[in-house]
Amino acid sequence: MAEFDYDLFTIGAGSGGVRASRVAAAHGAKVAVAEEHKVGGTCVIRGCVPKKMLVYGAHFAEDMQDARNFGWTMDNCRFDWKVLRDNVLKDVDRLNGLYTQTLENHGVEIIPQRATITGPNEVTLADGTRFTARYILVAVGAWPMIPDCPGSDLGITSNEAFHLDEIPKRVLIAGGGYIANEFAGIFNEFGSQVTIINRSDVILRAYDESLRDRLLQISLTKGIDFRFHAEFEKIEKTEGGALKVSMTNHDDLEVDCVMFATGRVPKTAGLGLDSAGVDLGKKGEILVDEYNRTNVDSIYAVGDVTDRVQLTPVAIREGQAFADTVFGDKPTTVNYDCIPSAVFSHPPIAAVGMTEAEAREQLGPVKVYQSDFRPMKNVVAGRNERGLYKMVVDASNNRVVGVHMIGPDSPEIMQAAAVAVKAGLTKDDFDATVAIHPTMAEELVLLK
Repeated sequence: MAEFDYDLFTIGAGSGGVRASRVAAAHGAKVAVAEEHKVGGTCVIRGCVPKKMLVYGAHFAEDMQDARNFGWTMDNCRFDWKVLRDNVLKDVDRLNGLYTQTLENHGVEIIPQRATITGPNEVTLADGTRFTARYILVAVGAWPMIPDCPGSDLGITSNEAFHLDEIPKRVLIAGGGYIANEFAGIFNEFGSQVTIINRSDVILRAYDESLRDRLLQISLTKGIDFRFHAEFEKIEKTEGGALKVSMTNHDDLEVDCVMFATGRVPKTAGLGLDSAGVDLGKKGEILVDEYNRTNVDSIYAVGDVTDRVQLTPVAIREGQAFADTVFGDKPTTVNYDCIPSAVFSHPPIAAVGMTEAEAREQLGPVKVYQSDFRPMKNVVAGRNERGLYKMVVDASNNRVVGVHMIGPDSPEIMQAAAVAVKAGLTKDDFDATVAIHPTMAEELVLLK
């Protein structure tokens, strides 16, 4: 008789948990995954995938305006939110089915219940069933943080934004990060009057200052309002059904929807980690070593629940590394240097490596190359919006240490540039590469 019911019991079927479970099973482990919602996790169900679909839908608003100068007659166009919403949710269901099928094809048992940890090698399901496992992997992700103020229950988060019955005429979005700016662009293109409030006067703090300033400038031009140094005091429902928002340093504001995009916190509450003696950080994050192991030898964690880098591809790599280390006899760690990222704002931002400020602080003398240009499509369309590409170079060896972009299709272009930065290529290597003309991407090899 086996010592444990399972070799691996994974709690959470998001990107990291699915990858870890699938690969562990491929290595021969007996694996079960407990998931209380849908298979696929935040990214697939309520995050980057459905959000990117909304971004695509929002872009048509400007594309149809621009089409007129390209000779197209666009009469009687109208937007039906429910059609887009339902099609997006339909595709989420499709992806949920594919992720489920992937696990089942690899012999992973899926348990559609909440599971909590009741010992170093024991989990308990919502129905009271207990299982033992040689290893437990926690991959439950993170959850939107809601400010503590009277009336906060009247607001929504990005979780609920995909299920709205209609697009609000007036929406207030709290936060200065990527979720706030992405949904500000989406709602704005769908015709909402959008206001962003932020506790500081900086948006997208982790990105290069030049890109932040350019996005702010463009967003203001598009009609998005910003209120800085603002914190919630209270939210009240008016007799007419609207929401009256009181905040510091600014007048009250009446809107139809308040959306909180003020960060995400590890979803460890009520998980039973204390019963097994697992150490947590100040934000409730699970503390792990370079091999994703907690202070309890049998319990591991990957993804957003560890609050290292909250990105789906990172969680996938961590899940792969965990499975290869524990079940594949191949100790593997994840390299967190030069992780590329994107903000699907309007226009989008993409970046890899150090910002100019970080490079000057860490390296000393740097060279900065920029291209501030108007994309060809915008010229014909009569749109004054400009793109900005920026390259940061270590002056001591001419190595490219950062690339930062804002403009159409920047995330698509950045993926290839990220390979070059990760590989440690120099500015000379970029200069020696023949341009693809006419493209926006060619600016990367023509920077002066």
